Amino acid sequence: MIPSRIIETKRDGGVLAQADLESFLDGFLQGAIPDYQMAAFLMATYFRGLDTSETDVLVRAMLGSGSVLDLSWLGGPRVDKHSTGGVGDKVSLALAPLAAELGLYVPMMSGRGLAHTTGTLDKLEAFPGFRTELTLNEFQDILGRVGCAMMGQSSEIAPLDRHLYALRDVTATVPVLPLIAASIMSKKLAENLTGLVLDVKVGSAAFIPEEERALSLASAMVGIGEARGLPTVALLTAMDRPLGRAVGNALETAEAVACLRSEGPPDLRDLVLVEASEMLRAGFPEFGEAEARARAEAALASGRALERLVRLVEAQGGDPSIIGDPRRFATAPERSVVEAREAGTVLAVDPLPLGQAVVTLGGGRRRLGESIHLGVGFELALAPGDRLEKGDPLGTVHALDAAGVAAGESALRSAVRIGEGVTELRPLVSHRVSAAGVGRY
Repeated sequence: MIPSRIIETKRDGGVLAQADLESFLDGFLQGAIPDYQMAAFLMATYFRGLDTSETDVLVRAMLGSGSVLDLSWLGGPRVDKHSTGGVGDKVSLALAPLAAELGLYVPMMSGRGLAHTTGTLDKLEAFPGFRTELTLNEFQDILGRVGCAMMGQSSEIAPLDRHLYALRDVTATVPVLPLIAASIMSKKLAENLTGLVLDVKVGSAAFIPEEERALSLASAMVGIGEARGLPTVALLTAMDRPLGRAVGNALETAEAVACLRSEGPPDLRDLVLVEASEMLRAGFPEFGEAEARARAEAALASGRALERLVRLVEAQGGDPSIIGDPRRFATAPERSVVEAREAGTVLAVDPLPLGQAVVTLGGGRRRLGESIHLGVGFELALAPGDRLEKGDPLGTVHALDAAGVAAGESALRSAVRIGEGVTELRPLVSHRVSAAGVGRY
């Protein structure tokens, strides 16, 4: 196997032989293929894609590069959820303890920020002292005691994917359907689940903005899971506006805590309940849709899911007292309220410039291993469809300095479109994809 020939074949639209692709991937994992050659391969894949056979090789190589957990000792349903990533998407932080309160075991392995999206691991580290780097033994112990555990990708789980994930983030090769599908599903298969719910974002700030391609991604992942004995359901959810009102790591963490208090934005609450219901049905197929939803609503209203989050934070080395005082979450030194320059209806709030601005403000990574500031971001004061008068707040920019404030204000103004007319939005959840096919939600 000659690495440059592998790159050349994919560059020219060819299909790689199984043995050649396996050797290339193994060579990268072992350090024989340098980052610059893998980056070239990823870019070729961005333009040429991978066919079903190549994707299957990639999934098997990722899964086989590490360990597979044996969680059968837990004696209960093991159901996880994964999101393809969006602006303001803090669902996992509220969903994992809620699903655990519903009687599921939730072994959640998550990632850091990718491109213009913040990552679950970074948001978790907004809890002072919270450990996202756990051994697999620690992870399983916490899972057994708390009902959920949340960690970064261990060096023991799909290490090939971990290396590729970091390289994709800094080489603009994130939005490739087979790479996304293989990356997500290899980690989920390694968790030895009994059910999986996928949140596939669609809209301007999704990695796959177009509905047709998002459905293709959802179907591909469902197919990978079902072919390997993992019952999998995917939901298409809206990313044509931010989810909730907070954008930025610590701000989003505080909003997730508010959700578990039955406070905060209604769209966040609704999506958490939808996905909790789907997870519950995956774990207990005897529950119908209405009963699963009622159980999820009751658990959220009771406050028990918030108590479960306290236990999780404490078990993973964090300070749970911050949950009772969200003002203690990381903050940025500069804040500025941005006001509307005209009256009108909020026709759109484009999430993409806000997500990109968080990276510019220091809340996301532009280079491998770069540290970030958890406190920067935006608190939105509006949503599409709201009526504004001149001088009403659009939102608050949280920045490190005056230059950051100016950049944040510019991004916020470019994101919010004010005028006269009808606001057109995607449904919060538009489609459900399962082994039975694609249906409207």
